[in-house]
Amino acid sequence: MKKIVNLDPSKLTALRQIDERLVSYNIEMTEVTGGTFWKAYTEAQVDGTEEFPAIQDWRNMGNLQQWYDPIDTTNPRLIKLAKELGSAWVRVSGTWANKTYYDFDGKCGGKVPEGFQNVLTKEQWLHLLDFVKAVGGKLMVSIANCPGIHAANEPMPFEQADLLFRTSQEYGVPICAAEFTNEPNMGSVSGLPQGYTPADHARDHALFGAWLKENYPDCLFVGPCTVGDIDMLGKGNDGAGGGMAAGFEIVTTEALLGDYKTKLDVFSYHYYNGVSERGAAMGGHWPYEAILSEQYLGVAGHCARQYASKRDKYVPGGQMWVTESGDAGCGGNTWASTYADVPRTLNELGEFATITDGVIFHNTLASSDYGFLKHGSFEPRPNYYAVLLWNRLMGKVCYNSGLEKQEGTHVYCHSRKDGKEGFVYLVINNSWTETITVELPKEAEVYALTGNGKLRSRTMLLNGKELTLGEEDELPDLSGVKARSEVEVAPGGCTFFVI
Repeated sequence: MKKIVNLDPSKLTALRQIDERLVSYNIEMTEVTGGTFWKAYTEAQVDGTEEFPAIQDWRNMGNLQQWYDPIDTTNPRLIKLAKELGSAWVRVSGTWANKTYYDFDGKCGGKVPEGFQNVLTKEQWLHLLDFVKAVGGKLMVSIANCPGIHAANEPMPFEQADLLFRTSQEYGVPICAAEFTNEPNMGSVSGLPQGYTPADHARDHALFGAWLKENYPDCLFVGPCTVGDIDMLGKGNDGAGGGMAAGFEIVTTEALLGDYKTKLDVFSYHYYNGVSERGAAMGGHWPYEAILSEQYLGVAGHCARQYASKRDKYVPGGQMWVTESGDAGCGGNTWASTYADVPRTLNELGEFATITDGVIFHNTLASSDYGFLKHGSFEPRPNYYAVLLWNRLMGKVCYNSGLEKQEGTHVYCHSRKDGKEGFVYLVINNSWTETITVELPKEAEVYALTGNGKLRSRTMLLNGKELTLGEEDELPDLSGVKARSEVEVAPGGCTFFVI
């Protein structure tokens, strides 16, 4: 039976205005300092022709990670491509940020002090600040909280944190938002002081918030930066293997905030659509064959709705930020760098905007398999062009499309980014085999995204033309094509309609 979607603007109802920095991103602290991060997949694993070897014990990170030198945040291509995305929040955090010593006076001489894992030099930090300034971004961080800072039973001191904040402010690129600790509910996995309890965290979280408001009152207090303390995958899921994070207890948001003595400005959490092949032993890994299923694409919205109830409790009326987001924890799936992840990425943006106002920090800008850009070369991946088009086309006002839900069809609608009268629809065909026929109310500009010959393609097509950088890193032509009456959306395709 032919699948038909009729775009009828008369059925639209406005839901909310969304943050102009909805599309934001992370630069992991380990990228800034140099350090270990997720080991790259082989070319054959990315193609899907070679299976990733089964890891029996996901805690043995030595099998899953490798050393990377510091990222070059002065690279012209990196700056140019990040700037094209528009003004965004730039978050410097990650598990490694919990264990980083700020050696701004150079006394360490490259040696990591006891109780820490990484060393951040002043030069590295100033280069990062230069990057944030160059791309017109706003800076967000989390601070170190590890045995090198204090013991679990000792209240958190803030000398190191003040060094980071003061240096940034004096350099003219202030820290505009801060979380206390990255993923504190993961306990020892996050590198927190030995024996650190939820009550210890609640004590220090309140102290940090009070310290922040007294010393840097213009900085947003964001938190609690949790992951997985909800039903992540949803009921009826038959795609992901086992429960998330098997083998240790994940502490709840309520336990981490305790009496909630210092109020947050923004509620934050982390969402990944599962766990990659690297961490499949912990459960929550989806097979490639499931990536267009309603269950798989429903995870992002399922998480947002559950965390929204927590946001309403702790920050009523406030924004909700996903301060880490990606297709899969542990560096992304083997297909994360290909077109195959574009339907999930665009669907996440579309559905999140229908649920709440806030910001989504994609993990990462330029590292591991889920990065918008390839590590080292900074070559754009399909997801980069997908969110670039989102930012260029989708305006601030989010609408209810007024369309009945059809399995295999997701439709979202916003105002036009160019400010002109009209609307922009995004139609995602999450079927492997069926084509969708879209009926237009009048002439439209069409931006049809597909894989280059296959879903698991390293490059993406826009209206049939491959998207690759030109000479001197010139962006490809991202123009739409005119269409009237009917347009077909290919299986696995994502198409913007500007009306």
